[in-house]
Amino acid sequence: MNAVVIIPSPLRNLTNGERKVNIKIEETTSSVEKIIVILDKLYPGILTKVLDEDNQLHKYVNIFLDGEDIRYLDGVNTNVSDEGELSIVPAVAGGLY
Repeated sequence: MNAVVIIPSPLRNLTNGERKVNIKIEETTSSVEKIIVILDKLYPGILTKVLDEDNQLHKYVNIFLDGEDIRYLDGVNTNVSDEGELSIVPAVAGGLY
């Protein structure tokens, strides 16, 4: 199975400037969490920027699988099939209070 992870600008310092990272896995499907763990083995430091100590998404990070927010699917347990594309997107906040 192959998956592509799109890396946002703030994390590219961890991926040697790579915008897209191809992940190859032996199984036919995998979870978002497993892909992030594999990504962290390739590029140490990614995991703690994306997942918290309970291996759940940080509040300020969104991940989209083929354009769908995984928070509305099965979270980090969402299955990624072959050729799936994960986009890591930092949340943007601001405004007046």
